[in-house]
Amino acid sequence: MSPPHYDFERDAIAAGSRWIAGVDEVGRGPLAGPVGVAAVILDPDDLPEGVDDSKALSEARREELRPIIFAKAISVSVVFASVAEIDRFNIRGATLRAMARAVSALHVRPDLVLIDGRDIPEGLVCPAKPIVGGDALSMSIAAASIIAKTTRDALMRNLGRDFPGYRFGDHVGYATAFHRRALATLGPCPYHRRSFRLEKDDSEERGFESVDDADIHSSSPPFKNDTTSSAAS
Repeated sequence: MSPPHYDFERDAIAAGSRWIAGVDEVGRGPLAGPVGVAAVILDPDDLPEGVDDSKALSEARREELRPIIFAKAISVSVVFASVAEIDRFNIRGATLRAMARAVSALHVRPDLVLIDGRDIPEGLVCPAKPIVGGDALSMSIAAASIIAKTTRDALMRNLGRDFPGYRFGDHVGYATAFHRRALATLGPCPYHRRSFRLEKDDSEERGFESVDDADIHSSSPPFKNDTTSSAAS
């Protein structure tokens, strides 16, 4: 498969836009931790080499590319949708809100935003174009996917030091078999999403790595012995 290209961006520049931002998220499927969203405006005259969809890259390669993207990009922003925000607005709503904040946080205002997926958030500061599978097609979106992934992974490793029983650094909040067992034993910590519930099926034995691999449903409360309020501040 060909790596992401800069054709969408070049077409927009030819049509009169100057700055094109790519936006992508990470962390919609996990049971714990925030959703991370990054927005990146690449320099069309100094594009980073080797940029690809973060899912297609090894952890080591993502970490190599992270400082290169920061060094070469015109502007980069990273924001999070907190667990409270996810539980209040649901995962889709919280993600879209974070996307709008990420675009607003860029220190250079883009003329167009390319967004991975089908949805366009409300409240954007400029026009947007959704691209299904955009992280594998657009270089700007792919760069955003790398920044979002590496930033969120680092955050989850830090949370793992505060709550070592869940080993967040190993699975970054996804519902692996170990994570499920830890939840059954310890119950949820403040960084678990109260609005997520796992169906008991064969995935309980094999574990899963994303929302596509098992049934995750919005529910309240999702965990036994859950007494923590899900209201967002």
